[in-house]
Amino acid sequence: MVGNPKPVATAAGALRTRLVQALRTRGGGSSDRWTSPGHQDRPNGYLFNRPPPPPGQSRKWEDWELPCYITSFLTIVILGVGLNAKPDLTLETWAHQKALERLQAQQQTESSE
Repeated sequence: MVGNPKPVATAAGALRTRLVQALRTRGGGSSDRWTSPGHQDRPNGYLFNRPPPPPGQSRKWEDWELPCYITSFLTIVILGVGLNAKPDLTLETWAHQKALERLQAQQQTESSE
């Protein structure tokens, strides 16, 4: 059962009005933070818009880079070791072990008779 459609129609009308106003002001010089033109006219062709250092000089690392690289490396090492060392708990392995145990038990009973 559907309730009163009046609140839904009112909300849709308000949303439509706001969208139309936003589209109209987008072309004009709006000071909205989402539609501001930015600080650069066009891309300069460099990665992250950072020009390369002069020849013979190395790029200075940012403050966040060393901790990020160390953490990433340690994460990869811990996951690599941990995932390779985990026990095999799959259903197929369990069933294979049980089948081998039954075969050995059957062979022992046959050989003792």
